[in-house]
Amino acid sequence: MNTELKAKHERLKADIRAYGRVLVAFSGGVDSSLVAYVAAETLGANALAVTSGSLSLKRSDLKLATELAERWGMQHRVIVTDELTKEDYRANPVNRCFHCKTSLYESLERIAADEGFDHVLNGTNTDDLGDHRPGLIAAKNYQVVSPLVDAGFAKADIRNLATHLGLENADKPQAACLSSRFPYGSHITEERLAQVEAAEDALAELGFVQYRVRHHEEVARVELPVEDLPRAIELCAEIETAIKAAGYRYVALDLGGFRSGSLNEGLAKRATARLIDAVQIHEPAQ
Repeated sequence: MNTELKAKHERLKADIRAYGRVLVAFSGGVDSSLVAYVAAETLGANALAVTSGSLSLKRSDLKLATELAERWGMQHRVIVTDELTKEDYRANPVNRCFHCKTSLYESLERIAADEGFDHVLNGTNTDDLGDHRPGLIAAKNYQVVSPLVDAGFAKADIRNLATHLGLENADKPQAACLSSRFPYGSHITEERLAQVEAAEDALAELGFVQYRVRHHEEVARVELPVEDLPRAIELCAEIETAIKAAGYRYVALDLGGFRSGSLNEGLAKRATARLIDAVQIHEPAQ
């Protein structure tokens, strides 16, 4: 671990130690995993990792979060948030993530108030500030702390430190919630979420690691890294059969390759300044 990353790690531990009793919004991804792991290591019983098990989270990611928490000896709780009952969320507006995170942070705020936790932490990092992420506004509304931003962690720093600490999911591909597979304005339902999840599970069973299935009504638009496209062509019959079995009539392979947040294209630049302003930057622990 180089000097710069070591300093960021020390800052992260010091900040978290200063927060007292904390809840960590924990999805099983590497960002929130690092925060939850360091919080458990630093605060012990004064840290609780909380995962929302709503249907917008893949069942495989829910299983992973539960397994990691047990393996790492963290206090962990699974809750079910209510975003899918809200028409503002189901209508899938461009600020859908705001409604989702509002449901999550409302739930965490209640737990914190009832059980005497001082702060709620999330896994937002500095790279997140350049994308379309209205969930950051919800975080600001509920005074959620982003310790990775405060300590200057970019995604590469997170993966490097997670590898150094021996976290099993250090190289886990980024896995946004299933609702991110739907173009804005395309309604989200429990059945559609299950359909996308089944299609993506089929790609995993065929050996692909990084992928997205974008839901365009009867069409499943498959995004894979460019280097995987030749293999996808070789397996086109298997891919088509498996994804049609999930309920799609047509299967399209996106020649542009995998792009995280591709449905945000054209939105990010307009939103960046507002979202950076939404993140609370905290002073270093004294």
